Amino acid sequence: MIYPMKLTVNDELIELEVPAHRTLLEVLRNDLGLKGTKEGCGAGECGACTVLLDDEPVNACLILALQADGKRVTTIEGLSKGSNLHAIQEAFIRHGAIQCGFCTPGMILSAKALLERTPNPTEKEVRRSLVGNFCRCTGYQKIVEAILSLAKRGDG
Repeated sequence: MIYPMKLTVNDELIELEVPAHRTLLEVLRNDLGLKGTKEGCGAGECGACTVLLDDEPVNACLILALQADGKRVTTIEGLSKGSNLHAIQEAFIRHGAIQCGFCTPGMILSAKALLERTPNPTEKEVRRSLVGNFCRCTGYQKIVEAILSLAKRGDG
């Protein structure tokens, strides 16, 4: 069966009809053309498909699209404003935290969720927030450094 749904994606209200079995990942990539959300494993193990659903990181490959009905979804495309990158995106570039880039959107969205709920995370908290995101290239240290560079230290 096909069902109507409404969701807000990157601050834009979207109305569409989707089959009950379609995942949020499929809708984002195939219906909405948002290719920044990647399919890595299709089983919720790698985090390449991480998006924010009502500001919480989720694996879009495990969420049925209809579960997002009435909710807000933020993808990597929704972070930058025109040609202005988000501070997290800039920090990843500045710290060399991008290698092949496949995992980067999910890492950045996980970092965004962490920094919104914990503006001054410890290294341990940063590492814990990334456990659902798998990177084969960087060894995580530069990713952690990029996120920590954005922490609000309360020193001015």
